[in-house]
Amino acid sequence: MVTASQVKELREKTGAGMMECKKVLTETDGDMEKAMDLLRERGITKAAKKSSRIAAEGLVDSYISEDGKVGAVVEVNAETDFVAQNAEFQKFVKDIVEQIVKNNPANVEDLLAEKSIVESDKTVQEVLTSKIATIGENLSIRRFARFETENGKVSKYIHGDGKIGVLVEMENADEQLAKDICMQIAAARPEFLDRESVPQERLDKEMEILKVQAMNEGKPEAIAEKMVQGRINKFYGEICLVDQEFVKNPEIKVSELLKSNNAKVVRFARLERGEGIEKKEENFAEEVAKQLK
Repeated sequence: MVTASQVKELREKTGAGMMECKKVLTETDGDMEKAMDLLRERGITKAAKKSSRIAAEGLVDSYISEDGKVGAVVEVNAETDFVAQNAEFQKFVKDIVEQIVKNNPANVEDLLAEKSIVESDKTVQEVLTSKIATIGENLSIRRFARFETENGKVSKYIHGDGKIGVLVEMENADEQLAKDICMQIAAARPEFLDRESVPQERLDKEMEILKVQAMNEGKPEAIAEKMVQGRINKFYGEICLVDQEFVKNPEIKVSELLKSNNAKVVRFARLERGEGIEKKEENFAEEVAKQLK
């Protein structure tokens, strides 16, 4: 029987995942050397070493069910933009987002633990590990959004060869309006649907900043507070979808566009590749100097 301490030891020696370590130890009856060899043969040790490298490139892709009732968008990262052109990587991303639509995992952790819809004898994590070994870069399923609706339809939009992905659930919207709203979200980067969706903490912080700005302009506190009420509308116009100017016609707001079409946006998701990931800046000269020291 394989013990927890054996799994821990193998994991520390190879950097492989807990499940992979337990699996090979079971197959080799707890023989540490044979287990390490098995990990190497399967490319898992090689993949584990790559897992510490920063993956901030990759692809955002989406998938909608045939009836338009279920959709998902996913971000899968790689280390270089070159990999985004790799056909094997592209297919992997498409398979992942289709799996999300069909299986409805609660989060990335649950997704990784599921059996793959393409390779049923492997988990998604095992398929991912295999891709890391064959493609030769660290890969990571970072995040996803999945919408399912009864009364409306789910639409998608992918911009810039997988740089930005948008998913939107709408009611009473034709194909053109859904496309326009998706492109609005991609271009104007709204954070929230409407004013009611903005957390009070975020609003309070912004109002405090605006008040300080007004007082720094030499305005008395009472006047500054009145100025804040006027300026807060601009804040809403930047971060709330329905308060934004429509990018195709800045004369109207998105709320007016929706009202004129008797349509409604229920929710949306916008994923931008590498957003928020701190990329490591490489300096070759400094790296060589460190090695020489």
